[in-house]
Amino acid sequence: MPSTSEGGPVAAQAQQETAVGSVHGTAHEAADDSVRDREIRGEQRHLDRVYRRLEEKIQEAEFLMEDAARRGQIGTPGALAERDAQVFQAGVHLNRLNNEFEDFLFGRIDLLRGKDGKKGPDGAYTAVEPAEGAVRADNTADIAETLHIGRIGVLDENYSPLVIDWRAPAAAPFYRATPVEPGRVVRRRVIRSKGRRVLGVEDDLMRPELTAYLDGEELPAVGDGALMAALGRSRGHSMRDIVASIQAEQDRVIRAPAASVTYVEGGPGTGKTAVALHRAAYLLYQDRRRYAGGILIVSPTPLLVAYTEGVLPSLGEEGQVAIRALGSLVDGVEATLYDTPAVARIKGSLRMLKVLRKAARGALELGPGAGAPAGQLAFDDTAADDADTAAPAGPPTRLRVVAFGRRLELDSGALDRIRRTALGGTAPVNLLRPRARRLLLDALWERSGAAARTTDPELAAELRASFDEEVTAEDDFQTFLDAWWPELTPRAVLAAMADERRLSRWARRVLDPGEAREVARSLKRDGWSVHDVALLDELQAILGTPARPRRKREIDPLDQLTGLEELMPVREETQRERAERLAQERTEYAHVIVDEAQDLTPMQWRMVGRRGRHATWTVVGDPAQSSWSDPDEAAAARDEALGTRPRRRFELTVNYRNPSEIAELAGKVLALAMPGSRPPSAVRSTGLRPRFAVAGRKLGDTVRAEAARLLRRVDGTVGVVVAMDRREEARRWLAGLGDRVVALGSLEAKGLEYDATLVVSPAEIADESPAGLRVLYVALTRATRELTVIAGERDDPDELGVPDLLRD
Repeated sequence: MPSTSEGGPVAAQAQQETAVGSVHGTAHEAADDSVRDREIRGEQRHLDRVYRRLEEKIQEAEFLMEDAARRGQIGTPGALAERDAQVFQAGVHLNRLNNEFEDFLFGRIDLLRGKDGKKGPDGAYTAVEPAEGAVRADNTADIAETLHIGRIGVLDENYSPLVIDWRAPAAAPFYRATPVEPGRVVRRRVIRSKGRRVLGVEDDLMRPELTAYLDGEELPAVGDGALMAALGRSRGHSMRDIVASIQAEQDRVIRAPAASVTYVEGGPGTGKTAVALHRAAYLLYQDRRRYAGGILIVSPTPLLVAYTEGVLPSLGEEGQVAIRALGSLVDGVEATLYDTPAVARIKGSLRMLKVLRKAARGALELGPGAGAPAGQLAFDDTAADDADTAAPAGPPTRLRVVAFGRRLELDSGALDRIRRTALGGTAPVNLLRPRARRLLLDALWERSGAAARTTDPELAAELRASFDEEVTAEDDFQTFLDAWWPELTPRAVLAAMADERRLSRWARRVLDPGEAREVARSLKRDGWSVHDVALLDELQAILGTPARPRRKREIDPLDQLTGLEELMPVREETQRERAERLAQERTEYAHVIVDEAQDLTPMQWRMVGRRGRHATWTVVGDPAQSSWSDPDEAAAARDEALGTRPRRRFELTVNYRNPSEIAELAGKVLALAMPGSRPPSAVRSTGLRPRFAVAGRKLGDTVRAEAARLLRRVDGTVGVVVAMDRREEARRWLAGLGDRVVALGSLEAKGLEYDATLVVSPAEIADESPAGLRVLYVALTRATRELTVIAGERDDPDELGVPDLLRD
């Protein structure tokens, strides 16, 4: 699995020296791997101890329930009352333990000795600031206290804390500490686990310049924390100044006022994603009531969701945080396909708004096939002659009912006029159905002539009500209405748009015939693309969802007999189930974080904007890495989604991850893609220049050989980046090389990092879309140690193998 995201884990780089030091090799990388494994084993031992204690507490609760049952056998009123109270309390405790039992440990903080030695009720010291002398003159210190943070508090048999409840005051530094104001915190650790197994750890160092000791051994750091430690402890003032600038930049973003839109811009390796996520944790803890409406975190790809979940695991226990990829923002839909760049540009453009609105109304003309089934009842004389004939493919063209002893009929012309009148409203199409129903009844009432029977207003109103009741009670009328004005679904409308002739008619004067044909063909595939998901969401807004009658609560007969709620505990939903349910039920959020925002299309901005109409926002991106071909159109859609809220902009300028040798090469492409743009300053050097190779007669053989070479040189992961239409081909090239190497398309590389990266044919990547040069820039900035570029037929390499695009 690759390391992920700007600001995410950095595999095999923690032990490398910076620009002012020497270069370490694979021996140090292996050492870092062993440190990571050792730290995971240590956290696993602690987690095992916690689960043993939880099991003891569950046994205690079960014993109390059994004891209460025995008390009930005494039979006295006092014993029964005592039994009920004990059962209730024990049941609540048991349910809470069971519901919190899985995946509840997520964090750890290592603290300096505090100013006072007072302990809180959870057994943790309450001091916020370190004591004088906690940091020695030689910039060393001892860790005085380690706290693990989780969903509930757990004490050992001596009432010492094994886990601190995340809501407790002692857990506050986990959220509030920053490198500028660290308090007692030396290291903050995020622990990723599944069930009872620790999967990984990632560290943030609040005091990277400090050498801290825990139980006599130097406190290790894993992930970005290790790199920050290497930077902070480098010899020389210049590197320490750089560390200070990183901390100051990030801290300003984390603590920015919340009542606005916070823009965070920064190039590769500047940590913008992690900073934005820590900002959300900080804001939520500072004002949890304000953000009880939920936080939505939107990542561009599913691969980045895993990292996002690792940074903010503490916020999901009450359903307060929904972490979604763009392709899964619509419940029940998961994007698994990719559109060609040409089709993606069409689907992402605001032009699709007109097409979708036309299609939503046009789909009504297709009859029940576009929505709810019509049933088998016939609607005209011809179909009625054959009872076995299925409902017609299109909508019914005639309505016949019997009312007040008369046979009434509306022909196709009348029905068409009624449909046009109903669609003249501005409400969503499905919500116009009651209006259409009323117009049908008005037309039938007029045909009946019953209005002339009386001039008394009250009698006329009673007569009309009786007429409406008689007509609507007929199965024929209801079945007709279901077929003539079916309840449309977004999926059904998109399926209707897969017909090329139909879509060409609906998209006339919006898309040219070739564009309509390409879009229609893309909708015939089995599955959805990330751009289809935005269209589905837009259609949901255009169509609307009819109100459903609420189900009546079933009354428990025991409640009627006793008048009391049953005290015996029943199985309640787990925290994970509750979080998933609340996330599905919630349609708007109090805070929205958009990661890699530069890639959102106008239609995707509309989709995300609906979920944050009243929210505060954190928008994270880098225009230089945008894969969308029309940034101005996307910016207009973004501004519409964000509304009139005030904007605050922050820029992160220090690239503390990519080596300067790789950053220099990528900068050549940035100069072509966005002339005048400034790349972030790379602060370290490995001494390893990018390698260039020219493909032989078989491109696949060259790619495989170079990938195998990189696997021998690094202990971590190798990413092979190709043009999007070569993804499957590249996977065949690399078959059998193991799971440390992964082939991915250029658009899939966004936000990911690898110890070594192999970029295949820069010209192919640059030419695949109007934004191709920016996509190539992204591909070249994924490596944390070594970069190899393979020139293909279209790259025009020089005698050294350097492609034309990468030459000075």
